[in-house]
Amino acid sequence: MASINKVILIGNLGRDPELRYTPSGSAVCNVSIATTRNWKSKDSGERVEETEWHRVVFYDRLAEIAGEYLKKGRPVYVEGRLKTRKWQDKDGKDNYTTEIVAEQMQMLGGREGGGMGGGGGSGDEEGYTPSRREAPAKPAGASKPATKPTGGIADMDDDIPF
Repeated sequence: MASINKVILIGNLGRDPELRYTPSGSAVCNVSIATTRNWKSKDSGERVEETEWHRVVFYDRLAEIAGEYLKKGRPVYVEGRLKTRKWQDKDGKDNYTTEIVAEQMQMLGGREGGGMGGGGGSGDEEGYTPSRREAPAKPAGASKPATKPTGGIADMDDDIPF
């Protein structure tokens, strides 16, 4: 039997993205996304709101895009998969963290980060799905990848690659 590991979130960023680069030059971006659920309490009849926070990590070109364009409070759509990492703290104790590894991302609410407005987008944005073979272009001797890839997206007149 086949198995599926798929997560779809629509929520708001709780803080600005944290973009960093690995020693090998790969981009990694971490964000926290809040999703909110509302319902009416059966006991009191009052509206109840529950917010859940999700750790999301982006890699490679998608990480660079997320780091550059996502901002605290902005609504975003993310598709990915769950991944649990094991790590050790300074005392050598094993810890586990479950996070969402993003595979697709779409900013919602217009270019300036406005509200989600009914349909959840202004219609002028497109999602970005990186290819596993796509790697950021690196100038010779550079420790960080260039911010724009060669060809494709970089050839567009608009500075925003989506």
